[in-house]
Amino acid sequence: IIYNRDWENWQEIMSDVERTAEAGADSGNLIRIEKDGKLREVERVVTRPRPGHADLAAAMKYNSADIRNILERASARETAARVAVGAITDCLLEYFGIEIISHVIQIGEIKTSVSPDLSFKELKERILESELNCFDGEKEKEMMAYIDRVKAEGDSLGGVIELRTTPLPVGLGTHTQWDRRLDGLIARAIMSIPAIKGVEIGPAFDNSGKKGSQVHDEIFYDEEIGFYRKTNRAGGLEGGVTNGEPIIIRAAMKPIPTLYKPLNSVDIRTRKPVKAGVERSDITAVPAAGIVAEAMLSFVLAQAILEKFGGDSIEEVMANYNSYTGLKLE
Repeated sequence: IIYNRDWENWQEIMSDVERTAEAGADSGNLIRIEKDGKLREVERVVTRPRPGHADLAAAMKYNSADIRNILERASARETAARVAVGAITDCLLEYFGIEIISHVIQIGEIKTSVSPDLSFKELKERILESELNCFDGEKEKEMMAYIDRVKAEGDSLGGVIELRTTPLPVGLGTHTQWDRRLDGLIARAIMSIPAIKGVEIGPAFDNSGKKGSQVHDEIFYDEEIGFYRKTNRAGGLEGGVTNGEPIIIRAAMKPIPTLYKPLNSVDIRTRKPVKAGVERSDITAVPAAGIVAEAMLSFVLAQAILEKFGGDSIEEVMANYNSYTGLKLE
């Protein structure tokens, strides 16, 4: 059960759409609600759309005179359900020795990068000890100080997260149909997270400026381990199919649209210039977005595994997997 504490604040107001829509943004529009033991004033009916949010476009799409109906449903609170599902699909991935981690590599203008010498285990240990899910302790301090400065300015911050998996079995996904390519399914899942505006698999944007000889992962063979690569610039996927390497994904998150020093906007009721509305908000949600992204990647990989090795019981799935790989997982 995931309790929505805001339901108590809004159940009565939002159940009477016609009455609240007619109220308009007049002097009676402010109401007091209790949040975390404190009383605060909020708008009963929201008519001042925030640049960068779904407010205006969705209000026009659904012909809504109250943006409150839009912003509550567009809220990233819905990702709590995704994380819950990801916790379940993680349990399936454990059977195949697959783990997923996310970590912050950029907050605003403060950037870091992962050392190529850092193993999955070492990276995970550092992230679990970090407040911002950042492996670089010194950069994390800079990020936290930067967040405090931007908060004082009434502004917000975006950033970049990276997701990594342990090595995956070869052959998840397919090249035969555009809508079943695993890289496309992953990109869609990550891009569906609120405020995520860009996704790359491997160092894709960096690779785009290099020669092919500097990008493509050369193939080697060993009698004991079979085919293998010494590099993973493809990010674990070639032709929409896993190639046996870890998947590496980076996702760019835009700054949160709610600013405590709001931008210019237009009131949808009066059509007059106003400052954008202000809802309660964090300064940045980049570390949290990484957790949501882990869940989405877990969900997509679980689907791909069941498509490849499917059966009516976990024993049958594992039997199919062991037959395909020639390995016996304990």
